[in-house]
Amino acid sequence: MNLNDRQRRFLFGGLVVLLAAIGLYLTFAAPDDDQDRRQARPSNSPTAGPTGPASPPPGIQNPVNPNDFDIYRLLPFSRAEFATAADLAQRFVAAYGTYRFDEPPETYATRLSGFVTDDLRAQLARDAATPGLLEERRRNQVVAQGSASLDQVRTIENNSIIFVVTGTQRVSEGDAESSDRKRYAVTVARDGGSLKIYSFQPADVGQAGDTG
Repeated sequence: MNLNDRQRRFLFGGLVVLLAAIGLYLTFAAPDDDQDRRQARPSNSPTAGPTGPASPPPGIQNPVNPNDFDIYRLLPFSRAEFATAADLAQRFVAAYGTYRFDEPPETYATRLSGFVTDDLRAQLARDAATPGLLEERRRNQVVAQGSASLDQVRTIENNSIIFVVTGTQRVSEGDAESSDRKRYAVTVARDGGSLKIYSFQPADVGQAGDTG
């Protein structure tokens, strides 16, 4: 098709306008498209999980009144949880020190099961069933009655409290009687919707605190 000069000028001008429009579109629209694609692409970065206690303390905003100071508003455990944990630690140490030579080790382990996590219960059951220990207790007809006193709070973490507890045993071996005292560091931790003994060991060894 033959075009005159005027038609060629109109055609050239139209092409220039079209190319300019395409350039503007690529300049401003492409970043948005890239951003949309980036947002739609799954991220490989790890996502942080929840931290801290299930119910964070409410804190204190008003001036502190020494005569009306509620320390539990600054702790990750409520007053009721703290009391429950302390009672649990005390009763566990008393139960741990109570046993008889003529009871099956399964009975002893079952008696402790309501206090402790499943992992600790399995460990205590294995320890109670040690053949040498059972034989010694049967040979000497050992009967032990445990009691416990709370000495102090060693550590408070987001999800656990470590108590120092003194366990006292009254032990009879046949006709002989004696007493023994040991101090334990007892970790009470949140376990699902309840509090359980997570671990314990002699107090002078120390104790790892938070369970996460």
